[in-house]
Amino acid sequence: MRTPRPALLLALCAAGSLTACAGEPATPQDVRVQAGSQDVTAAPTQYCLDGEGQRYSARPPVVEVSPDTTITLTVPESIAERGWQVQVFDESLEELIGEVDVPAGTERFDGISSSDVVPPAFYLVVVEDAGGDCGEFTAAWPVGFLRAGGDLGS
Repeated sequence: MRTPRPALLLALCAAGSLTACAGEPATPQDVRVQAGSQDVTAAPTQYCLDGEGQRYSARPPVVEVSPDTTITLTVPESIAERGWQVQVFDESLEELIGEVDVPAGTERFDGISSSDVVPPAFYLVVVEDAGGDCGEFTAAWPVGFLRAGGDLGS
């Protein structure tokens, strides 16, 4: 197999034919979640890929946490550059309880504790800021948390 010449790669990048040239990944990237000794990854349930919004049937991970456990969320560099926030939802992912803005350019955020949310079972959803190649459609990574005494239902 021949290796593409640099001039050809530059032409393809200029024409927008290669997603990786724009700094965008060719596949959806995961978000890393750390709470206490647990370290898991969350796949997106929706993601902008090649300028089109994609939805996935990824099952959000559920992390059991003790009270006052620091929750650390780490996003891909491309999401950090665009900007993101954390949305807090109830145990059934239906009611928005609150939002936490993350400073622009931040890849790793540890400003949330398991005791910051009143219900003992809740979801944190990492949400990319709107305005990328997909306009208002943004990437989202939900993660369930279960503090002692909580129930995320079925």
